[in-house]
Amino acid sequence: MILVIDVGNTNTELAVMEGDNILNSWRFVTKTPRTSDEYGVLIKGLFESAGVDLNKIDDVIIASVVPNIMYSLNNGIRKYLDIKPLVVGPGIKTGMPIHTSDPSELGADRIIDAVAAYKLYGGPVVVIDFGTATTFDYVDASGKFVAAVTTPGIQISIDALWNSAAKLPNIEIKKPETILAKDTVTSMQAGLVYGYIGQVEYIIKQIIKETGVDDMKVIATGGYGRMFYQETEMIKVYDPQLSLKGLKIIYDKNRKK
Repeated sequence: MILVIDVGNTNTELAVMEGDNILNSWRFVTKTPRTSDEYGVLIKGLFESAGVDLNKIDDVIIASVVPNIMYSLNNGIRKYLDIKPLVVGPGIKTGMPIHTSDPSELGADRIIDAVAAYKLYGGPVVVIDFGTATTFDYVDASGKFVAAVTTPGIQISIDALWNSAAKLPNIEIKKPETILAKDTVTSMQAGLVYGYIGQVEYIIKQIIKETGVDDMKVIATGGYGRMFYQETEMIKVYDPQLSLKGLKIIYDKNRKK
């Protein structure tokens, strides 16, 4: 069994996998400062709560977009699991050529999503990750990572509105029954959600237009992925575990069997 860990800006997701099967998965807040011992105890506690034997973990792979936690996380894994983790970064084999102007700028989260989307669903494909930021990544038919679009995530958008306008409340992110809102809360929800749906659809259409690919596959993942998958027919698949699957695919390319 292996442990796969995806460190995002808001949440960290980890899962125990055997072969291609996810046996257990958990999520915790990334931004809480932790020592290496705290990471080790946290992981050990999650395993114990699920009845997973820590000693049965053969290896660990990590993708992270938060560099300042990696020292403690790495050391916690080494100390409590006695394993040196494989970290997705420069020099690692992904099987996916990166055809952007500076491949080193591309975050590990986008790489693992793109690898998984192409491997599991084929190309050409656009993978949309609805996380802290919402990212749109285009992989062509031959498996090359060609282009990337980045927008503020929907939570960032509502936080900015709430923080910048003193009289506006902090609201739940949900789609109101109608865009013809009659109160402050539903007017904000209508503008936010309907507007975001329109943004997502326009970006997808523009990618299709500029690539000339009419049969584009569009895959969604991330915390708000389900909401937008349900609200637009342009997204064909919602896969909440895409990142974890991408980590396992990359692991298989880098560790000897």
